[in-house]
Amino acid sequence: MDKPYLLGDEGSTAHSLSELKSEAERCTRCDLYKNATQTVFGEGSRDAETVLVGEQPGDKEDLAGRPFVGPAGGVLDKSLAEAGIERDRCYVTNTVKHFKFEPRGKRRLHSKPNAGEIRICSWWLRSELELIKPKIVVALGATAANCLIGSSVRITRDRRRIFHSDGLPPVLVTIHPSYILRLRDRDQADIETREFIRDLTEIRKFLSIH
Repeated sequence: MDKPYLLGDEGSTAHSLSELKSEAERCTRCDLYKNATQTVFGEGSRDAETVLVGEQPGDKEDLAGRPFVGPAGGVLDKSLAEAGIERDRCYVTNTVKHFKFEPRGKRRLHSKPNAGEIRICSWWLRSELELIKPKIVVALGATAANCLIGSSVRITRDRRRIFHSDGLPPVLVTIHPSYILRLRDRDQADIETREFIRDLTEIRKFLSIH
């Protein structure tokens, strides 16, 4: 297994999530801050047993300054509820804290962060995890999984698998909820939604024995 981005330099010396968020709001570690509306930091309790990690904020999140409040967030919320998990008891964040996009007229289209941007921004995610010390982390999609586990992970092959790495909490791999939104075939979308809920129920199973 190749080395994940999270295992590297030490994180922030902040003593609270609010202090860490304040630091992140002034972040200029990469160029993404120049075009984004604001930093979209994680939200949730410092005592959360579960941390959910996505790729980056989208258009809605960039404007609101909160993670997973757009359409993908709606899918996540509904799926968590179906799996018997309260979002309010989780900490929700992203691998990259600024919205990367390409302007198309009046629209801003999502642009995947590159390896350098992920590596630089992983410093903030590492700092969040060091403060929270969750029992389990959920990698929502390939970007989060690659950052947390390494580039050899494959979502279709490894979904529902829990990885254990020295220096990190256990990491459960699943899809990003935006994948479901991109499916044009509604029957296939329904199947993937059920599979996503099944993935998320692994959180409850894991916590019940740890």
